[in-house]
This record gives sequence, C-alpha cells and structure tokens, in this order.
Amino acid sequence: MALCLGQVFSKDKTFRPRKRFEPGTQRFELHKKAQASLKSGLDLRKVVQLPEGENISDWIAVHVVDFFNRINLIYGTVSEYCSERTCPIMSGGLRYEYRWQDGDDYKKPTKLPALKYMNLLMDWIESLINNEDIFPTRVGVPFPKNFQQVCKKILSRLFRVFVHVYIHHFDSICSMGAEAHINTCYKHYFYFISEFHLIDHSELEPLKVMTEKICN
Repeated sequence: MALCLGQVFSKDKTFRPRKRFEPGTQRFELHKKAQASLKSGLDLRKVVQLPEGENISDWIAVHVVDFFNRINLIYGTVSEYCSERTCPIMSGGLRYEYRWQDGDDYKKPTKLPALKYMNLLMDWIESLINNEDIFPTRVGVPFPKNFQQVCKKILSRLFRVFVHVYIHHFDSICSMGAEAHINTCYKHYFYFISEFHLIDHSELEPLKVMTEKICN
C-alpha cells in the first residue's frame, strides 16, 4: 500500500531548508490559494491558471518557490542512494548528461557527480530566491525586467532533477510507495510550465515517454 505524503517525503530529509512566505503578504495569500486548489482535487490544468486579477509575476514566483521546496524534498528522499559511486555523472540515462556552469566558480560547463551537481543547483536556486533584487518581498517593489528569464532558467534546471530521479532512482521511489506523489508533482510542474511557456519543450525530451504517460 502506498504511504501518505508525510510518511514518504519526511521533512527531515529535505535537501535544503524550505523557503517560506511571510504571513500577511500578497505572496503568502497566493501560496495559500494555490495550496487550497491543489488539495481540492481540481484538474491540475485549471489549478495552474492565473487567478483573475492577480499579477503573473507574483503567481510565477509563488510556484517557483513551491517547486523548489517540493523537488528539493523529493531529491532529499533519494539522496542517500545517489552517491559518487552510484551516480558519478549528473545524467539522465546514457543519452543525456548535464554539466554545471554558474559563471563564478564554474565558468565552463563542468562534468560532476550527480550529488555534487544537486548541491550546487540547490545553493544557486536558494541564492536567487533569497535575493530581494530578483524575488522582491516588500510591497510596492517591482520585479526586475529579466524576472521571467531567471525563472525559466531555474525551472529548466529543476527539470533535470526530475530526469535524474525518474531514470536513475525510480526503483527507490517505487519501493517507498511514492510513485503517485512524484507523478503528481511532475504533472503539476509540467502543466505550469506549459501554461506560461516557461520551458522550450525540446528540453523535455528526456522524459517524453513519462510525460505522455502521466500528463495526457
């Protein structure tokens, strides 16, 4: 029997501390609205649609942070099986390899073990979503002009976590009874990026079969 979400994705296994929204802010209210819709059993295609009267940048910001938290939790659950020995390269099977580049410590695309790649990825995302110049939290402070481009990059790199987990650690996910939970998370992610055209669909090729199976 599949375990409940709380049993499978234990909060003490999260790969990074959860990013939270400040109570009383518009972003917090949007987050509550999004979570309520998710729990209501509504069609996920409708859940991701921008609520009437809401700002699209706020809506995207809320979801980027939420996907960071949830994907972080999923990877944290399987990270004990993802070592330099089992996953010496950050990849998605034999056809897809992901190299790390951040313009700072890694100025050129660099081949890394999956665990090291994930650490750098989560650090990089965390630094962005905690940056007030990119994800402003103060009322009246506008989003930067390149905000959606930044979010596209974040979501594109988070997709690589799905690729690695589905292709290299899906047996572990299934043994925990967590298949339905990761599928729902991916489905939510896929409908959201599709709704707002946040990723070129050619980048989704590594999970094309899985996407057709669970999202159509």
